[in-house]
Amino acid sequence: MITYEYPLIERIRTLLRLEDLFDRASHFLHKTEAPEHHVALLTLFEILEVAGRADLKSDLLQELERQKQMISSFRNNPEVNQEALAEIVHEIEATYAALHGMTGKVGHHLRENEWLMSVRQRTNIPGGACEFDLPSYHYWLNQPSEERLAMLLNWVTQLLPIRDATQMVLKLLRESGKPMVAQAQGGTFQQMLSGRSAQMVRLRVPQTLLCVPEISANKYALNIRFTVVSEEARPRTCDTDIEFELTFCSL
Repeated sequence: MITYEYPLIERIRTLLRLEDLFDRASHFLHKTEAPEHHVALLTLFEILEVAGRADLKSDLLQELERQKQMISSFRNNPEVNQEALAEIVHEIEATYAALHGMTGKVGHHLRENEWLMSVRQRTNIPGGACEFDLPSYHYWLNQPSEERLAMLLNWVTQLLPIRDATQMVLKLLRESGKPMVAQAQGGTFQQMLSGRSAQMVRLRVPQTLLCVPEISANKYALNIRFTVVSEEARPRTCDTDIEFELTFCSL
């Protein structure tokens, strides 16, 4: 199965972007070749850009606190596994404490590094990181991979509380929904939201399906159109009925 997620509010859009960037950075960080560490550093710059929103940290702290209070209200409920409840509350508390302990603006330690910012400025230009443009960066890429990795990990480590808080909120969001089976007749599906306060929708379709869902939504309705996978400039709607799994998620 392939899962497609569509955020319905800007805050969740930002968190999904951060999750994707941190996953990519983690993948390339643990490689050894210079081009792979180059991609890791470029991804780090992207994280810095997305996480630079002034209210991101406070939004995450508020959401973690709200989730902790809501989950804690189920204590002593005989229908709730108290051991699992205590574990998730502890996890939220640890994530909250680490994020609260971050001082200054997110990524300020990177922004204060003049060498890093000079590299960032040049990498914004297509092909701008060539050795004749950035000889010091070329020198860095030719250092032993262990030295490059140590520096990359040092830069990334100070952003990990943001990553962990993002993962925690998205985990709680994904677990909030109940999947249901839906059908797109003739490749299209529409559902009125009728005041439903969803923050994200998730679709799961068979990996063998040669169609891709195009999702659009507002506070009134959800619209899904399955289009045929092809190299054509204009997408063509699938003309068959498609069964898929649909989940509305809300914190």
